[in-house]
Amino acid sequence: MAISSHSIDLDFDHNHLWHPYTSVNNPLPVYPVFRAYDVFLELEDGRKLIDGMSSWWAAIHGYNHRVLNEAIVSQMQRMSHVMFGGLTHEPAVNLAKQLIALTPQPLQKVFFSDSGSVSVEVAIKMAIQYWAASGQFSKNRLLTVRSGYHGDTFAAMSVCDPVTGIHSLFKGTIQKQFFAEAPACRFHEPCTDRDLADIRLMLEQHHMEIAAVIIEPVVQGAGGMKFYAPHYLVRLRELCDRYDVLLIFDEIATGFGRTGKMFALEHAGIVPDIICVGKALTGGYMTLAATMTTDRVAYTICSGNPGLFMHGPTFMANPLSCAVASANLSLLASYDWQESVLRLEAGLRQGLDSCMELTNVSDVRVLGAIGVVELHRPLDMAVVQKQFVDKGVWVRPFGRLIYLMPPFIMHDEELRILTAAVCDVVKTMQ
Repeated sequence: MAISSHSIDLDFDHNHLWHPYTSVNNPLPVYPVFRAYDVFLELEDGRKLIDGMSSWWAAIHGYNHRVLNEAIVSQMQRMSHVMFGGLTHEPAVNLAKQLIALTPQPLQKVFFSDSGSVSVEVAIKMAIQYWAASGQFSKNRLLTVRSGYHGDTFAAMSVCDPVTGIHSLFKGTIQKQFFAEAPACRFHEPCTDRDLADIRLMLEQHHMEIAAVIIEPVVQGAGGMKFYAPHYLVRLRELCDRYDVLLIFDEIATGFGRTGKMFALEHAGIVPDIICVGKALTGGYMTLAATMTTDRVAYTICSGNPGLFMHGPTFMANPLSCAVASANLSLLASYDWQESVLRLEAGLRQGLDSCMELTNVSDVRVLGAIGVVELHRPLDMAVVQKQFVDKGVWVRPFGRLIYLMPPFIMHDEELRILTAAVCDVVKTMQ
């Protein structure tokens, strides 16, 4: 085992670094990483952890991948960044070509941003500006379903679950949106009129105020890791068309193969007016996201006042990010990634199935390269995290959920160790 010749100053980290979703009064333990490669995180003390999270769902090809490393180095030697206002460059053009080729034909316009949350902000602004350019200024609010999660910035927070969501504290300072009941139909179940009743009523009563419906297709991610019937999206598209409302798909977590399709929308066979992608776009190497829309939306926005789209991030279309994203999508196309995801799906089902026998487990569900064990009660994060590390795996639970989103390149034996660790830890919590 390689051990770092120097150590991270954990006292400084403890006293000065504010980690995500943690308290400075009672911070959770952090584990110093020396290096990462393949599907492993190697800690400073030499321990090697199998990564079950793909670094928050992004590192689909693992770490330190030769192809992606070379793309970064090659681009860095040409230019690491230039502003995108008034300039363009080959990595952005190539990546946009790939995204347009991968997504349904109507999605022809690509707007790059720095993160998934910002891509949602962009989508919301596009929808509102579209209706303003059409002279319908009253259509300036969003409709979504409960249990959703769309990011941490302010407009994105406004469409996260207002009651159980992690952003409920800000409900008095963010725009009030419309919320319908989340679909109850599970992935392989039929979608009934009852599942659509609440959102249909919202659209019927408020469509003159609603700019767009925003939803995570098929999989509700950080809001509860729930899988619902693709047919719900078919019916939702029909409702949006009937009531003249745009449809936004947030594919930040589901895009690029995670559910067994390149994009989750393919399970339903329908096309939104706007789509947000991020996370796995660069294979976890750099922060980058994109918001894609139709010619109709783009040209309408730019035909109204002020004649352009009102957004422009400083690091928009960063060449390093675009170059590694392009290499990542080419890498994905170079092998049978669907077979890999189906293999992971089978391994997750087999490995997590025994958890259903445990009294503290309410549900076990698997879709593509996503495995979820839902408990009856919330877990103690600090205790459970250490148990996983002691078993040689990296799993980051939240609330009542222990979930896995492994890299696509994970081997069967590594997946077996990962799922066995989940079952063992859940057993200790009974």
